[in-house]
Amino acid sequence: MPNRVIYEPKGSAKEYADLALNLYIGCNHGCKYCFVPGVCKITRENFNGTIKPKKDIITRLIRDLELIEKNDEFEKSQVLMSFTSDPYQPLEEELKLTRTSIKLLNSFDFPVRILTKGEDLAQRDFDLLSQVQENEFGITLVMLNEDLQKEWEPFAASPKQRIENLRRAKKRNIKTWISLEPIIDLQEALDVIDNTHEFTDFYGVGKLNYNKHQKTINWKEVKEKVEKKLNHYGKKYMIHKSLEEAQ
Repeated sequence: MPNRVIYEPKGSAKEYADLALNLYIGCNHGCKYCFVPGVCKITRENFNGTIKPKKDIITRLIRDLELIEKNDEFEKSQVLMSFTSDPYQPLEEELKLTRTSIKLLNSFDFPVRILTKGEDLAQRDFDLLSQVQENEFGITLVMLNEDLQKEWEPFAASPKQRIENLRRAKKRNIKTWISLEPIIDLQEALDVIDNTHEFTDFYGVGKLNYNKHQKTINWKEVKEKVEKKLNHYGKKYMIHKSLEEAQ
């Protein structure tokens, strides 16, 4: 069906979730490693500077959910929000598209998997996420050093804020996870694990791609040491294919 908003990710994105939903176009975080402008064939300046909701996104989401329900198209599974933007853009405070989508997805028995680098607005929907056991709240966190973070993710929430969001989600008995991707610095990645393992249920670990800095990193060492650290704490994790195959 054309213009479907619930979709099955392809390639490496499929490792994160079987289904996905992107509510916004553009993102204000300004991350140097972001691949989305290239994929969407827009300039980085426009992507970071022009954030807007997808046209009629809630109407289209309802249509998709009703058609999926009617046609029994596939087994219901987690829907990730989101790959190509952040579900907690500042604009979300006014529009509440993420909140509305969580309600709709859960009402059709689709659990939600949040992935965000947002500020404390990301805590707003914990009341909804805590109502369905299969819902998850996750953050992208690849470093703790704030100077390094500002270099790579200039307008995203601070590591401290993201960790606080995750900690509070765990206190609400929401399943938590961290996308430890893309790794920029091995020691920073290990420090992230040391400082979050007590309230994180799962880690997704991946390498830096599409950036010249990736050639400066010994990815075999990264994989071995990150796995050792996660096994030490008895954590569940996934090594993404690109890192698994890196030499």
